[in-house]
Amino acid sequence: MPPPHAPDGAKETAAHSYWRKNLRIMAVLLLIWAAAGLGAGVLFADTLNQWSLGGYPLGFWFAQQGSIIVFVILILVYALLMNRLDREHHEDLERERAGGGA
Repeated sequence: MPPPHAPDGAKETAAHSYWRKNLRIMAVLLLIWAAAGLGAGVLFADTLNQWSLGGYPLGFWFAQQGSIIVFVILILVYALLMNRLDREHHEDLERERAGGGA
């Protein structure tokens, strides 16, 4: 949430930029999750079953464990990216506040 002392125009522009970047991050991470969960675990399982991981066919492994592991890793990546985005957003608002003379 923008600080209350930022000008209204700066708040609106910063919020729009913040949410656009947030949606881009979510879209990319959801595509990766879909590729790992649905793609590797279901759609391409027969092809992946040519190889094995830990003694199990790779397609089976992705369907049972791999997609869950990918999901947990994506949660970590999302948290790290959002922390960075929040920090950048706050810095942009502070720069606008300092430059706007408010």
